[in-house]
Amino acid sequence: MLRKDREITDFKEIVDVLKRCDTLRLGLFGSDYPYVVPLSFGVCVEGTKITLYFHGGSRGYKTELLAKNPQACVEGDIFIKVEPTEHGITTRYESVIGFGKVEPVTGAEIITGLQSIVDHYGFSTYQVKNCQGFPAVRVYKMVLTQITGKHNLK
Repeated sequence: MLRKDREITDFKEIVDVLKRCDTLRLGLFGSDYPYVVPLSFGVCVEGTKITLYFHGGSRGYKTELLAKNPQACVEGDIFIKVEPTEHGITTRYESVIGFGKVEPVTGAEIITGLQSIVDHYGFSTYQVKNCQGFPAVRVYKMVLTQITGKHNLK
């Protein structure tokens, strides 16, 4: 990381930023260009292991690319503001970038993944197993093998 003064080194702080993100962007290997898609997501943390869950349809470009190469990158950020400083204009933000392998989940882990997504958005009392659209959804997980955090706060 070029700007070491902006690096977040504390794991708990990185997780906190991740949990406060509204959207993650999933970066995949496209056929001619990289492919980036925004995601709704859930986060499960066990010790220092971070598992992200997201969902999608049973077919589509994202599904095709993941079948070809499941190695991926995610990025999440919290934009605070742009403001003038004595050196010019700067953006105040917090961000995370993670890497890992995306895998479809099966069985009971589908419920775990979907529940983590609705929990992340504040609907913890909603029971995903009762959702009518549940059978048509494909759920994926990404265990992060690496994650970094960065911020530019006042």
